Amino acid sequence: MKTKPTWRELLAREKPLVLPGAHDALSARLIEMAGFPAYVIGGYPVVGARYALPDIGLCALGEIAAGIRDIMSATDLPVLIDADTGYGDVKNVTRTIQVYEAMGASSIFIEDQVSPKRCGHMDGKSVVPVEAMEQKIRAAAAARRSKDTFLIARTDARATEGLDGALRRGERYVRAGADGLFVEAPLTVKELETIGKAFDVPQFCNMLTSGKTPILTHRELREMGFAMVVHGITLVMGIARAMKDMLADIRNDNAQAIAARAATFDEFKQITRFNEWVALEDRFNG
Repeated sequence: MKTKPTWRELLAREKPLVLPGAHDALSARLIEMAGFPAYVIGGYPVVGARYALPDIGLCALGEIAAGIRDIMSATDLPVLIDADTGYGDVKNVTRTIQVYEAMGASSIFIEDQVSPKRCGHMDGKSVVPVEAMEQKIRAAAAARRSKDTFLIARTDARATEGLDGALRRGERYVRAGADGLFVEAPLTVKELETIGKAFDVPQFCNMLTSGKTPILTHRELREMGFAMVVHGITLVMGIARAMKDMLADIRNDNAQAIAARAATFDEFKQITRFNEWVALEDRFNG
């Protein structure tokens, strides 16, 4: 087995580190086949694809970790895992870090929203006192068994305390032990520029189509100072639209459109590594 690069090694090599989001094992496999060096598993893609639920705190660690375990089984790529709020206080944060690190996470991020949380591009968010989040970060940092596990602190305070408040929180989160930062849902290009230049630690930016943040190119974001670009929910939104369109074609008996949209059977066998399993069967049954 090849040794996976650490998250810091990826950041030193990839400029920026572009992270598509996987919502199931099939999407993780396709990310690997597309040549990406790493990926992200966000909370909304997991609860949306696995349970058809919105990202408003309806699922806990056990339910989400089950989905993440299935996703990670499809590839050995390094992965950034969304740990939401840590699912409770400092003891819950400690267990969350231990669970995800044991599963093989290379990087983990936790956020400062009040639980139950919401997707970062939804209205109606609230954040915990900054001191409570500092405690969580210290607990998360102490819970790591490997010095290579990269801890990112996310703040949703832009929505409640303005950009200045979010930046002040970021400074405190770094001092509390975060290796990187994620300021969620800036509203303008100017805000992105300000965030990108504000910190010396690696930051990531979330590109959510039809969300609150302007969509920029990877190069533009890198030039602003962002080390990572996350497309956390892009694939699952694309799949949702593709399935709706395909189902309409099936209902309308549109065979030509169905054939044009679908992967071929041979392509699907390749994705699921059919030939490798047949070779294994032949090896031991021959």
